[in-house]
Amino acid sequence: MKAMRQRKILEIIRERVIATQEELARALREAGFPVTQATVSRDIRELGLVKVPLDQNSFRYAPPGEAVPPRRDERLKRLLRTSVQYIDCSENLVVIKTLPGEAQGVASALDQAAWPEIIGTVAGDDTILAVVKPKKMVLKVLKRLSELSKE
Repeated sequence: MKAMRQRKILEIIRERVIATQEELARALREAGFPVTQATVSRDIRELGLVKVPLDQNSFRYAPPGEAVPPRRDERLKRLLRTSVQYIDCSENLVVIKTLPGEAQGVASALDQAAWPEIIGTVAGDDTILAVVKPKKMVLKVLKRLSELSKE
């Protein structure tokens, strides 16, 4: 049961943003794992989960080694500010229009940022298609991209 629960924890934190032990416990209970806060705390410690920044004021749980070095976020911010013309979305897809020739660099920086909500990007010359999972995270990704491009 413990191994299954811990696999589920890793699945949950990869699929959505979990910032607190309470959120993780609730997600586990929704998935059919009756847990206490003490159990969740022990699992977090045993799995070696770390809190990594989402933006300036929020964090999320991530597996060890998934922390994004700050310079990657800085590169993404710089590229978003200098290269992106507009950002829009449809369903679980985010479309990012860039200056000609800039899409591949921005997509690469976005991939390297390793946002858990973005499962992949495809870049052309001036357009990026980012696939978001779960679909309900699209507006959050859109907001985060917009904020980074204006900071």
